[in-house]
Amino acid sequence: MSQAPRSYVVESVVHAAHVLEAFASSGEVLRLRDVVARTGLSKARCFRLLHTLHFCGLVEKVDVTRYRLACEVKRRKRYHIAYAAQGSVSSFADEVLKGLQSAAVKSNVELTVVDNRYQPKVALRNAQHLAREKVDLVVEFQTDEAIAPAIAALYLEAGIPYIAIDIPHPGATYYGANNYEAGLLAGRYLGRWAKSHWNGRVDEVLLLELARAGSLVRARVSGIVAGLKETVPEAIESGHVTSIDGDGRFKIAFDHVRKHLRESRAKYVLVGAANDGNGLGAARAFQEAGRASTCAIVGQNAEPDARAELRESQSPLVGSAGYFPEHYGEGIIRLALDILANKPLPPAVFVRHQMVTRDNVDHLYPNDTLLGVTHTY
Repeated sequence: MSQAPRSYVVESVVHAAHVLEAFASSGEVLRLRDVVARTGLSKARCFRLLHTLHFCGLVEKVDVTRYRLACEVKRRKRYHIAYAAQGSVSSFADEVLKGLQSAAVKSNVELTVVDNRYQPKVALRNAQHLAREKVDLVVEFQTDEAIAPAIAALYLEAGIPYIAIDIPHPGATYYGANNYEAGLLAGRYLGRWAKSHWNGRVDEVLLLELARAGSLVRARVSGIVAGLKETVPEAIESGHVTSIDGDGRFKIAFDHVRKHLRESRAKYVLVGAANDGNGLGAARAFQEAGRASTCAIVGQNAEPDARAELRESQSPLVGSAGYFPEHYGEGIIRLALDILANKPLPPAVFVRHQMVTRDNVDHLYPNDTLLGVTHTY
């Protein structure tokens, strides 16, 4: 989606508008901390904006600590958006939820959250509920491609526009990964790593799939294979490539890879995972088997758990294609408001990707330690 029109927007004026809109009426009196809570802006920024608006005659001070409007504010409609969350199956999903909640507050959007619990039947029930509620727009994050047409039919019949995160749904505006490109990025990095550390020797390539997500997410693994073909073609041409469905979840990936390792005698193994849950499960299985030093794993998402793992010097996880889920909320709410304003939009909005590795994780995420980002697996 082109961001050119957004580049003309003066963010400080947008923030000032948020402060004015924080007052429910011209007679309402608010303290500084009330404005902070309603806008989601920092205390320092709210203080400066209130001071400036008072200077301009748009806000008046009732006393030392309280303010009220000195003008009439024409208010935008307050939209009611629902978020059908994937479920707390990963720190990636948690990051998306936190970002959406924060962005909704800043944009004065009412956000209702339901939990799909990573189960298609629950996702369908939630869609039925939201269709009955007649919300203005739904943000759908559920993994099963097979149930997507049924969910789509409910929203389309109810006349509710919706955004699908990472898994395409019929009739939805797609927001999320450029799957093949993210896979290609990870595959190239993994192949270069094998050349640098093992002189290119690879005895087996292990691919950890997320089958239920369907063909588009499968493109991540296709991209990994293409990246390996570019960098270590003999690893793919040898035919020693094994695919396992880890279902995107740590425990399932751990169990399946553990079983595979009981039968495989390959020494130098490259692992391409469809997401970080798969990659972290594989890492634990190789560590348990005492084979971590001859294994290299790339994941997808660079979620907080994977970033914590990258900081472990002995971990076989060497990198993860970053999707930057902490920024999803901002982009999704902006996209939702554009849809509700009937602005012309493309059918898909892709996030940017970058490899997050042991060498750059602290540069890209310097605040992880301050925020207490640690393993949850």
